[in-house]
Amino acid sequence: MAIKLFDSELKVMSVLWDKGDMTAKQISDILKEEIGWNMNTTYTVIKKCIAKGAVRRTEPNFLCHALIPKEAAQEAETDELIGKLYDGSVDKLFAALLGRKKLSAEQITALKQIVGDLDEVDK
Repeated sequence: MAIKLFDSELKVMSVLWDKGDMTAKQISDILKEEIGWNMNTTYTVIKKCIAKGAVRRTEPNFLCHALIPKEAAQEAETDELIGKLYDGSVDKLFAALLGRKKLSAEQITALKQIVGDLDEVDK
């Protein structure tokens, strides 16, 4: 089962996914700069991530390591979005996404390639 991460926890995880293992202090410094969090807020969110099994803490210096890959979190969030807003229907999600803006020729080609690759896997 996927770990449910809240938006605040995803902010901490994003730092670890982008930068690799970091101390809590380094994470705090980045999030203070990016979104204005104070150290206590960051440490509280890191502890929640640890309690959920998303982050491992080691010494020295409260070194944090992401235990779940970004792709797993993206997949869980996408599954939740599809279930919650599109009745579990991937085609409804795609219709909504594609209907919102005009796609470039390059984007259309890339999407056709993705669909073609999926079709090849099913054969």
